Amino acid sequence: MHKQNTGKGLKARLDHMFTDRELFMRSHGQVRFLTISAILQKRVLYSVAAALAFWLLITLAMMINQLTVTGERLALAQKEAAVNSTESRVENYKASIDDVAADLKQRQDVLDQMTEQFVGEQPEAAEKAEQKRTDEQLSENTRKISAAFPEAAHLAKLESRQIMFARRLTIAAIQRTEQAEEAIRKFGLNPDKLAKNSMAAMGGPLIPFFKEQNRHLHPTLERLNLALQRMDTLERTLIAIPSGKPSSTGMISSSYGYRRDPFTGGGAMHSGIDFKGTRGLPILAAAGGKVTHAGWKSGYGKTVEVTHGNGLMTRYAHLSRIGVIAGQKVGQGLQLGAMGSTGRSTGTHLHFEVRLNGRAINPRPFLEANTDVLKVKAIARQRAETPKRAESGSSRG
Repeated sequence: MHKQNTGKGLKARLDHMFTDRELFMRSHGQVRFLTISAILQKRVLYSVAAALAFWLLITLAMMINQLTVTGERLALAQKEAAVNSTESRVENYKASIDDVAADLKQRQDVLDQMTEQFVGEQPEAAEKAEQKRTDEQLSENTRKISAAFPEAAHLAKLESRQIMFARRLTIAAIQRTEQAEEAIRKFGLNPDKLAKNSMAAMGGPLIPFFKEQNRHLHPTLERLNLALQRMDTLERTLIAIPSGKPSSTGMISSSYGYRRDPFTGGGAMHSGIDFKGTRGLPILAAAGGKVTHAGWKSGYGKTVEVTHGNGLMTRYAHLSRIGVIAGQKVGQGLQLGAMGSTGRSTGTHLHFEVRLNGRAINPRPFLEANTDVLKVKAIARQRAETPKRAESGSSRG
């Protein structure tokens, strides 16, 4: 009802605005009448309004079209920039792959040479079988990279070679560990206990290998790391075992164990081996270590004690002269002093002891090590001393 009233009111206003109008026109003394009807006025108004609305619509459409074209051009420009950036990154990535691959190949060739020298040649059949196993265990990331970028396929091959190298080196480390264990047992010692003594004396600040705490070594490299640590511990333990003769004389005047005491005549425990010789005969270190005592010791006279690590210590007593000082590091075969007869002694000789964790043990197995054991020990010593020689050479350079 309200709408109807509003419509009638608007129509009444239009009717009031557009009424019939008469125009008087005088020309040459004549008067003419021109009548413009309300209907004609309304038609003209509606035509002008329609034309104006049509013009506005055309203008709005053109503006919208212009904005659309501008947006499309902007989006196209952005896509072109993204494509150019992607192509640039791809080109850079390909170039980076080539550079990295060249470095990896060079380093891998060196690793292969090290493998041949350290491990030796493997039978061709075993080589192919090993290659097949490693190919099956290539990382998923490398496979994806190889599929996306054929240029990176050779990286997968390098990874395969590196895994194979790590496995071969692990096998070699285990074999050398077993040889060291067997050599230690021939000295009458327990390799596990000695290795435990060595691992017990460790410490230092925590410096993670990776910056990210959640990163770990590849399982193959982790096994290699553990095998090399075990090998290094046992070989260094083997090196520390006294195996060199403390004197050039081979005359043993008293063995290890129970004997008749030369002063009292009663039974007594003899904690070492006595070597008979001439006064002043050089006394040599049976193994490398650190001098922890160099001086007079009750009952032993002038004495030198060398600590070798892993709970092992050797004692050289009744010396006529001491040639080292406490705290000095000595190598196997270094002269510690000279044979004499100081202390509780009946004549010129060397009293030689080997002690493990403070307890005297029979030195004879250490003095009678066979050639095979000494060969294993020599190989271990050569490996342990190689970094020292390299550091010395670099410092001189």
